[in-house]
Amino acid sequence: MSQYFDEASGEIVPVTVVKAEDMVITQIKEASGKDKYSAVQIGFGKKKKVSKPLQGHLKGLGAFSNLAEFRVENPGEYKSGQKLDLSGFQVGEMVNVVGVSKGRGFAGAMKRHGFAGFPASHGHDRPRSVGSIGQRFPQHTRKGLRMSGHMGVLQATVKNLQVVEVDPKRKLISLKGAVPGHRNGIIRIVSTGKVKPVVKVIEVKEEKKKK
Repeated sequence: MSQYFDEASGEIVPVTVVKAEDMVITQIKEASGKDKYSAVQIGFGKKKKVSKPLQGHLKGLGAFSNLAEFRVENPGEYKSGQKLDLSGFQVGEMVNVVGVSKGRGFAGAMKRHGFAGFPASHGHDRPRSVGSIGQRFPQHTRKGLRMSGHMGVLQATVKNLQVVEVDPKRKLISLKGAVPGHRNGIIRIVSTGKVKPVVKVIEVKEEKKKK
């Protein structure tokens, strides 16, 4: 994370700087074809060894370590082998960011699910325990019960983050706020189609002096 200083308003905006690697369109899916939906598949990242089925799929395009798919309305606007960059984003655009949350290891119910816990006074021996996990019927613990277990490493989405700065030459984009996942993790940025000013300018009205 970093900071962005807005010279017009004098405000400091907390941002997350994201680097976008070179992206190439590897496949185009159309609703009229066998896929029955419109999408574009892109590849990014270098990989030395690629399986033979993937070699046939990426023939003439390169060896990519990651493939991602995005739904689009007009797939005819794109071509296989076309290179993509950050020039499609604009300052003030609202986006949704999808990533994988950080792994927290084995966590208790209070940390994992936000349980309040038992009263700590009067000699309670297990103030951070889950409590009752079953009943007489059906003689076993029901599925989906919130208990202790592995926390994190799940898909997480942060909605309505704002694009503060775009630098296509350096392949950098700055988003207002924090994004899910660890450093050097892979995220997916999807535009919402809305554009708002980065900093709200508040007009201060002068109060009339009482005579």
